[in-house]
Amino acid sequence: MAQPPILILHSSGTNRDGDAAQAIRLAGGVPHIVHLNHLRRGDVQINDHAALLIPGGFSYADALGAGQRLALELRLWFGEAVAELVSRGKPVLGICNGFQALVRAGLLPGPFEPNTHVVNRQVTLTENANGLFECRWVTLRVEPTVRSSWLQPLKDTLIRCPVAHGEGRFVTSSDDLTQELQTSGLVAFRYQTPTTQPTQPTQPTSACPQSSDARGLYPANPNGSVADIAGICDRSGAVVGLMPHPENHVFDWQRPHGAVGGSGLALFEALVEAAK
Repeated sequence: MAQPPILILHSSGTNRDGDAAQAIRLAGGVPHIVHLNHLRRGDVQINDHAALLIPGGFSYADALGAGQRLALELRLWFGEAVAELVSRGKPVLGICNGFQALVRAGLLPGPFEPNTHVVNRQVTLTENANGLFECRWVTLRVEPTVRSSWLQPLKDTLIRCPVAHGEGRFVTSSDDLTQELQTSGLVAFRYQTPTTQPTQPTQPTSACPQSSDARGLYPANPNGSVADIAGICDRSGAVVGLMPHPENHVFDWQRPHGAVGGSGLALFEALVEAAK
């Protein structure tokens, strides 16, 4: 399959689907932006595609909470189809609002139970630690221990891209769970200082406190996520989600002067390669 078809979900309020499609096209895939209503009517089938990408934006205006209604639809309307896609090892990627939806649907970190109304979530994405909407460039590291097979070629790679969210702080139900995510290889991305090191603690300010593990610090960790976690994967390694927007750094001219970290295009190239 030289140019695999990649399904990009669109719902009312989604606004980064065009950017995601551009990144997929540059990476060698064929993007298909499809509104959820077309999937619901059966005009388009999820499993006619080689991968699923859930882009950023404000799906359904976040009226029920960030990504909540989209998560309900993923679980109740399309859960079995998504589960089948994952069982075939095809990549699923959620970015920003898409990441929020994957977490709230139970796909991340899993296990995923389609057609259920209640999800026993032990991780979530909540309001930024400083209470502000953050729109700035960050540096990510693809974790060297990441479980996801399609991210393996990017291990230890630094990616420079923007964040744009008010509810991007990754938190867990316990320190033990945070440790389990790390030792199980489910941490896919971490925020970094603009060097090759994790964010380093300095004196926090009252407006921008340290994250709960006393490592990540604003603005390198823009939301206070525990353990500097910017994205995770599931145990199958097929499903990946992250809060930053790699689709907004796929051209050299988008790169801020002097910023450390490569293009986000590498992430989409890895996804397209895994979809073949």
